[in-house]
Amino acid sequence: MLSKPFLTTHEIAELLKVREQTVRGWIHQQELRAVKLGREFRVAVKDLEAFVNEHATREPSWQSDPESNRS
Repeated sequence: MLSKPFLTTHEIAELLKVREQTVRGWIHQQELRAVKLGREFRVAVKDLEAFVNEHATREPSWQSDPESNRS
């Protein structure tokens, strides 16, 4: 999905089509895990993916399809 190991709040805002203020709010509310480097936050790609998955309205189709779970 994403090629960089860490993303800035600006990059996340662009990816998710939200304002940077929204991303910073998620970080301050501890909804989105981030690392503070100086005055800026960085978010690991895996943490952003986990955040998006946690806020999804349903499971991915491959996970809820009983046919895909058969060996």
